[in-house]
Amino acid sequence: MLRSRIRVIVQRLMSPPVLSALGALAVLAPTAAILATIVGWQVDRILSERTLDALRSDLKSFHAELYRGGPAGLAAAVAARSAERGRGSYRLDLPGSGGAIGNLGEPYEQVGGSGQVFEIRAASDGRTRTVAGIAVPVPGGGRLLVVHDMDDQVEFLRYLRAVIFGGVAALTALALALGWYFTRRFARRVAGMTETSRSIMAGDLSLRIPRDRSGDDLDRLASGLNAMLTRIEDLMQALREVSDNIAHDLKTPLTRLRNRAEAALRDTAPAAHRDGLEKTIEEADGLIQTFNALLLIARLEAGAVDATRTKCDLAGLVSDVAELYQPVADDAGLMLDMAPAAPLPAAVNRQLVGQAVANLIDNAIKYSAGTPNSAAGPIVVSVLALPSGGAAITVADRGPGIPSDDRDRATKRFVRLEQSRSRPGTGLGLSLVAAVARLHGGGIALEDNAPGLRITLTLNAPEKIGSSVPANESIG
Repeated sequence: MLRSRIRVIVQRLMSPPVLSALGALAVLAPTAAILATIVGWQVDRILSERTLDALRSDLKSFHAELYRGGPAGLAAAVAARSAERGRGSYRLDLPGSGGAIGNLGEPYEQVGGSGQVFEIRAASDGRTRTVAGIAVPVPGGGRLLVVHDMDDQVEFLRYLRAVIFGGVAALTALALALGWYFTRRFARRVAGMTETSRSIMAGDLSLRIPRDRSGDDLDRLASGLNAMLTRIEDLMQALREVSDNIAHDLKTPLTRLRNRAEAALRDTAPAAHRDGLEKTIEEADGLIQTFNALLLIARLEAGAVDATRTKCDLAGLVSDVAELYQPVADDAGLMLDMAPAAPLPAAVNRQLVGQAVANLIDNAIKYSAGTPNSAAGPIVVSVLALPSGGAAITVADRGPGIPSDDRDRATKRFVRLEQSRSRPGTGLGLSLVAAVARLHGGGIALEDNAPGLRITLTLNAPEKIGSSVPANESIG
């Protein structure tokens, strides 16, 4: 237990926040110590210079008094200056004067220091003072001592150093405390992410990495991982649905293919054999078409065909596909109109976009034919340039439409709504359209056309769509 706790503490001390705090302190503490030393030395020098200047001023004044009034004038000046409050300390020893003159009457001895700053100690009580002093001889064998007390200056410098070093110590403690706090917070969040990851690896894809909405690096990482998990969960769900739908939708044609082959074997007539082989080939072609569509969708979603884009006139491409389906619409008793559109230069995969538009028009014709709303208006195909630089291709029909609850599901693979079960198809048409849209950075939207269905295929690639087409490139 103790080893475990020691290991946890060591791990936290070696964590990035604590290491960052210690690294900052390794730079801050010596820097602060050097700065404190420099500041203290400069302050001490400035204050000492001011004190010595005051001493020199006093000596100059006393020298003037001595010049004017002789020893008696100097003694009077020293006595007057000593009586002033807040000035320095003075001691004048003159032979035959009967004692020292000034407010430094008590005998002192120098006990430390050298030069003009030193310590003196009173003979009576032994009290030591730090002073700046100058002693000069006086004519006639006398001596004048002028000193200024520096205890306040020394105390101030001591207080300044204490504040600086105390501040450094406080900052050190604060940095360590904050580093420890953020380390614990970081460790708790990582532990939560680890625990959730283990549960997800155990198979529960519905879980998500916990977030604290702080917007920091870990929160953004959790957001990205959650988006990835959502995508993985959707892909796994789609894979399960595809597996179920393949088993459901491909079982019937495979069974028909086997039954027809078996029936042809039982019938000895050559015509029956030929008819059975033709129907078998027809069923096989349908299966091959389904698997080719699945393979194409898989390649689109993997981005395997992203580099096959060429520049073309998108409006002309859509118009060509609509023109190709015009006879089909006429045979179904429907009108197919291509809305006027100006040339729209675009860099797209012509074959895939053409296939997607063909799927949309084919679905519109297939589900609009024979419906009560088919006479309400034509199937309208249009191309529109978007303000963002992309393009929108819209196919609007007057068929039965799709309920709003089923529109998201309609773009999934092999999904066929109940009203479409009676019509031929594999349920891959809109899946292919959605994959083409994603390949070109866009999407697919299903909306109510009141009556009917309006499907919009957007191709959002501003750097490609709407760009100029070189003169040597063909348009259309």
